[in-house]
Amino acid sequence: MSSRTVIACLLGLMVAGCDKQSPAPEQASNTSATQVSSGEVTGGEVASSAPEAPRPAGAVDRSHKGEAAPGLGFTALDGKPATLADFRGKPVLVNLWATWCGPCVAEMPTLAATAERLKGKLAVIAVAQDDAAKVKPFLADKKLDALPIYLDPGLGLSVHYKANLPTTILYGADGKEIWRVTGGFDWAGAEAQKLLGEA
Repeated sequence: MSSRTVIACLLGLMVAGCDKQSPAPEQASNTSATQVSSGEVTGGEVASSAPEAPRPAGAVDRSHKGEAAPGLGFTALDGKPATLADFRGKPVLVNLWATWCGPCVAEMPTLAATAERLKGKLAVIAVAQDDAAKVKPFLADKKLDALPIYLDPGLGLSVHYKANLPTTILYGADGKEIWRVTGGFDWAGAEAQKLLGEA
């Protein structure tokens, strides 16, 4: 099987995952704290449902806690190479998104607001699973200046995380994962503030 066939299959699975796991764009912006997880919030912890159960959009997953950030590369919009190790020393919130993913696009303004609010305390980066030719025109009319945008058109991070889009991962200053969220989320809301406080 050629590498192009494998990439095409993976891309098809990601598109299907985005559509099945996430609410429609008009619903993504209405996700409330009570819809964030099927678990209960107790003492700052979100109790997870049975491992076999599918996770609803916006579910907090702590099953990878303590895992080191991957050493996979991606690029800045200007083509400069980057890795998650470049952010070591401060917590980083990594958002995997794509221009064609409605819930991804819906949550971006709240990510930008969070990046602005926590500047200097927490790095917030959005890694597009598209190339610059798609991302630059997409960003042209958006007001997301506070949100650093990176590119991963080879899907290295998405494949590593087995991610449905959007997927957002919080790493501590030590480069170890704290939690991840799959599905659209209000990153400027009270539940997000509580979760980000864990960094």
